[in-house]
Amino acid sequence: MKNTLAMIPGELTADYRVRLALEQEHAEQVHRLAMSELTATENPPEARIRAWERTHGLTLPKSSDHPVLNSIAAATRLTRDQVHAEQRRRVTPVMAVAPG
Repeated sequence: MKNTLAMIPGELTADYRVRLALEQEHAEQVHRLAMSELTATENPPEARIRAWERTHGLTLPKSSDHPVLNSIAAATRLTRDQVHAEQRRRVTPVMAVAPG
């Protein structure tokens, strides 16, 4: 079920329709931006995968043979090897650098 903006008490129907159209246009712009982040070649693989995660509300699976990896690779225009590299990067512990 889609969220629909409620009419403001006293709002004219014509004004409500304009407000609804503006909201829809804004939502479409946000969606287009999110989709462009998925495939932007100037974005590194980790940024594209994070964009995919935000868009779908999911996290990159840890299993290297998870069936969704093909979909992630296709949606982000990455190779499966690039997706696997990001999986490996995420499980590799970050070494703490001692100050000084």
